[in-house]
Amino acid sequence: MSEPCNGPGPVEERGRIRRDVPRFVIGCEEDEQDMGQMEAGMKNEMLRQDDMEVYGNESPSERQILVGICAMMKKSKSKPMTEILERLCKFDYIDVVIFPEEVILEEPVEKWPLCDCLISFHSKGFPLDKAVEYAKLRNPMLINDLNMQYFIQDRREVYRILQEEGIDLPRYGVLNRDPDNPEECNLVEGEDHVEVNGEVFPKPFVEKPVCAEDHNVYIYYPTSAGGGSQRLFRKIGSRSSVYSPESNVRKTGSYIYEEFMPTDGTDVKVYTVGPDYAHAEARKSPALDGKVERDSEGKEIRYPVMLTAMEKLVARKVCLAFKQTVCGFDLLRANGHSYVCDVNGFSFVKNSMKYYDDCAKVLGNMVMRELAPQLHIPWSIPMEAEDIPIVPTTSGTMMELRCVIAIIRHGDRTPKQKMKMEVRHPLFFELFKKYGGYKTGKLKLKKPKQLQEVLDIARLLLVELGQHNDCEIEEKKSKLEQLKTVLEMESSLNVNQYGHFSGINRKVQLTYLRNGQPKASSEEEDCKKDGPSLLLVLKWGGELTPAGRVQAEELGRAFRCMYPGGQGDFAGFPGCGLLRLHSTYRHDLKIYASDEGRVQMTAAAFAKGLLALEGELTPILVQMVKSANMNGLLDSDSDSLTDCQQKVKARLHEIMQKDQEFIQDDFQKLAPTGSPSLVNSMKVIENPVKTCDKVYALIQSLNSQIRKRLEDPKSADLQLYHSETLELMLQRWSKLERDFRMKNGRYDISKIPDIYDCIKYDSQHNASVGLEDTLELFRLSRALADIVIPQEYGINKAEKLDIAQAYCVPLMKKIYLDLQRTHEDEAVNKLHPLYSRGVMSPGRHVRTRLYFTSESHVHSLLSMFRYGGLLDEVKDQQWKQAMDYLSAVTELNYMTQIVIMLYEDNNKDPSSEERFHVELHFSPGVKGCEDEENVPLGFGFRPASSENEDKKPNQGSLEDLSQDQTDDALPVTELINLQRRSPMIRNRKTGSMEVLSETSPNHSSKGCTSHRLFQSCSRQSPEIKPAGGLGFEGCSMVPSIYPLETLHNSLSLKQVEEFLSKVCESSGEAQAKTMKALSGLFDSQSQTSLYSPQQPLSSSGSEASLRPPGQPLWHGSIPSSAVSSAGPSSPTTDTSGLGLNFSFSE
Repeated sequence: MSEPCNGPGPVEERGRIRRDVPRFVIGCEEDEQDMGQMEAGMKNEMLRQDDMEVYGNESPSERQILVGICAMMKKSKSKPMTEILERLCKFDYIDVVIFPEEVILEEPVEKWPLCDCLISFHSKGFPLDKAVEYAKLRNPMLINDLNMQYFIQDRREVYRILQEEGIDLPRYGVLNRDPDNPEECNLVEGEDHVEVNGEVFPKPFVEKPVCAEDHNVYIYYPTSAGGGSQRLFRKIGSRSSVYSPESNVRKTGSYIYEEFMPTDGTDVKVYTVGPDYAHAEARKSPALDGKVERDSEGKEIRYPVMLTAMEKLVARKVCLAFKQTVCGFDLLRANGHSYVCDVNGFSFVKNSMKYYDDCAKVLGNMVMRELAPQLHIPWSIPMEAEDIPIVPTTSGTMMELRCVIAIIRHGDRTPKQKMKMEVRHPLFFELFKKYGGYKTGKLKLKKPKQLQEVLDIARLLLVELGQHNDCEIEEKKSKLEQLKTVLEMESSLNVNQYGHFSGINRKVQLTYLRNGQPKASSEEEDCKKDGPSLLLVLKWGGELTPAGRVQAEELGRAFRCMYPGGQGDFAGFPGCGLLRLHSTYRHDLKIYASDEGRVQMTAAAFAKGLLALEGELTPILVQMVKSANMNGLLDSDSDSLTDCQQKVKARLHEIMQKDQEFIQDDFQKLAPTGSPSLVNSMKVIENPVKTCDKVYALIQSLNSQIRKRLEDPKSADLQLYHSETLELMLQRWSKLERDFRMKNGRYDISKIPDIYDCIKYDSQHNASVGLEDTLELFRLSRALADIVIPQEYGINKAEKLDIAQAYCVPLMKKIYLDLQRTHEDEAVNKLHPLYSRGVMSPGRHVRTRLYFTSESHVHSLLSMFRYGGLLDEVKDQQWKQAMDYLSAVTELNYMTQIVIMLYEDNNKDPSSEERFHVELHFSPGVKGCEDEENVPLGFGFRPASSENEDKKPNQGSLEDLSQDQTDDALPVTELINLQRRSPMIRNRKTGSMEVLSETSPNHSSKGCTSHRLFQSCSRQSPEIKPAGGLGFEGCSMVPSIYPLETLHNSLSLKQVEEFLSKVCESSGEAQAKTMKALSGLFDSQSQTSLYSPQQPLSSSGSEASLRPPGQPLWHGSIPSSAVSSAGPSSPTTDTSGLGLNFSFSE
């Protein structure tokens, strides 16, 4: 049979018109169609009408299939629609007719254009009823079913259909309200949950209007994360959501309430074209910070991703269930599962030429397959080879970065404060019982409601004491008053002030004492009763400061430099390095934090800098930060010390109580490792008791100066840093004065860290108050703290190891698994290879694990690496230099980092020890106030590959970070041209922010090539305006952070795994009490967000099956909702040698 346009004459002429002038109105993205084009379009419409009449007279062989587009003008002339229709017209037998909007809206359906196949879909203002009527009248082939589009407009119906099809969706409840009577509904609102029709949804939860056209979806956050809500809306410019402090749900309208799914900040949008084709894209979740990422052309940045087999099946089910050939829906990937949370009906991918080609091809084939036989059009289905995925190859001998593990201490905080008292009143025992304290013998109260109950008891007892002067409670009166004062501190201050009444930065701990408290501390009076009591420990303060947030965010930003393509102004250019890696799902990132508010907020601020997010920390915290507090992984119960720690503390007290100058014997006792930092501090101190006398006198002087200030009307309302007042400052210091010198005249050495903490804070943040002698107090208390703090973690090597194991064996086991998983697990989050052209080295897949924790874990982990036998410093010169450097570091300050990096050399045999290579880096964190003179110098950041002359930098690899011109044989890039071993030069910048430049006029390290990974970074926080040239909040500056120093750059993976395995094994049964079920933290499938909803326990691998019989199932302080029920995601991993059969034990 001949083609319809193969002969001369009018038909050919008409064919030419058909091909030269596209047979539909071509639209553009916005409503900027110029009138000339519009008129041309209208002429085409008329041509079409003529054609329809001619078609009636054509012989079957010349018959064209007409595809009608019936939708609102904005949709039918959009760029994706235009691109696809242009391609669809390339099918010889297909023509397209676009129904004009005025015809759709104003004309009866009888006058609408004819067509054989109808693409029609609802959008705002579209008369769906008329479209249904037209379909009944003309009976065309429907690409998207019209009746089902009524259901898609109602989220309740969408969820019902999804459920009927067995598609996973978040747990939800529907609240239907009568508009005339909105009060009568099945909703009970609690402070941190809602109850819908009897089903409880703890925060964070999502509130969606039942009408799918209403895009005002709200996410509500728990008070422990800062409360408030994120309000999502249809994109306006570059915003898609905004954070609001409002924590109460909406009181009018009908809503779906559903559990919030923690997705690590990325959403997946899936676009089907028929049941067998699905295109998926990742984009930043609008709930994260509400800022839409746009490229240089102003389009939202999205990256194609590969769907798993299960997800492809879901796409097929959605397409068939809703009878929508072209259909878009949203997937949430959380906890190793994929959930559908929204079905949008007809939608196209934007800006993907590949999708436009595919979509036109699939639709054209579908139309031809259905209609060609009916219209006697000759057509056979073209057989095409499947697209062959592009397999990336590694060029050169560059090693590929595979895994980054970092353990990071939290940022700058307000001084931590603590008060202990023994309580015996029945009300306290009732409270202990009410919150399940007897199960474990311990109880942590952090929620405002719980703290309110403690405050009520304190008030009640003080009233009783006022009425009956009863000696039995009298001795605790001062403590009860302090308890009341601290818990009431909030109400007079607004939410932004020092220690607001939120669970995130204060807590009461109760511990059951069977026989009362043993008489020990000077704080207790002599009248001691028998029988059980509770030890009440009140902790407050210790909140992350604005400076701490800036430090964490800056470090996050600088951290990007460690990733491929991350060079240059912290990878400020879009489409490169880590940000692209993360968006394309090739960056498997997990961030863990202990349950301390300051640690969680540090993690959130770091994530904000790392992933270039904007806005509040609460949404970032809820989506990105996972809690690791059920297993001692990052938390430690500092109040229950090990036997070894008790002994060490006692020895420390004994040595520091001698009223004589240190003699050689004392140096041997106190610093058996010969650490220069300790020896120097002992030389500064000379006589410990005399130094304590001086410190005590300086504290007294400080308090009298503050009292004088308070009497002076000028400074009565002086604002200190972070909204503290002079009264609060005086409370801090007078408590230290009371506690430091005991009643017997001796000093309580355990208060030294607190004194140093307070003076460090005031020297940095409250220097504007102008108190005298603060620098001397800082110097002396620092010398004392430089001995007491590190030595509390063990005096000799054996003790250091013993105590370190008690703290960080769970963390070391987790690091072992992170390293092992990296080279075993290839399936997670891979980028679709077809789209990876233009992304640097498309096969690259990097696993990042960030652990945010407190000082104790950082000290312990460093002790393990130093003394656990990783390397022999006698045989290994590089390790000896590293050990000397660590011995000279006096303090592991805020933002201290220990970083482990794993590389793979793809040119080496997979079974070779040289295939994988590990590097260890370290930074002592934030620079102190007076650090410039005596900074210990390491040897810079030295990735091993930069020391190999034959290795050429490769675009997109870590190794083309800048190097210094210290060895002419090496290629150099001029990105951060900083020499090493430099004196620090302080420059002043506006707002008194300090920037440290590093120059080296005279010396560089010999025989060793190195470069700074990132400069000491210091930048003003965007949210904080400088006031009066005094830094933000009126009187502070953010100190910069020491750059990373390489401890070792040529470890084999085998060496590191053997070391970790040995250390974990040797901890043995003695450390069983610190092993609280690590199983909940075994990667992808089981990742549970800090705020993830309650999971039903699965029978396989549930916690119950992990614990020995007869033992209670408990997880310290955490709500059961934070415990994941999934087992290990990689069953092939052989961890038997590690003793990784975790059990719950007390």
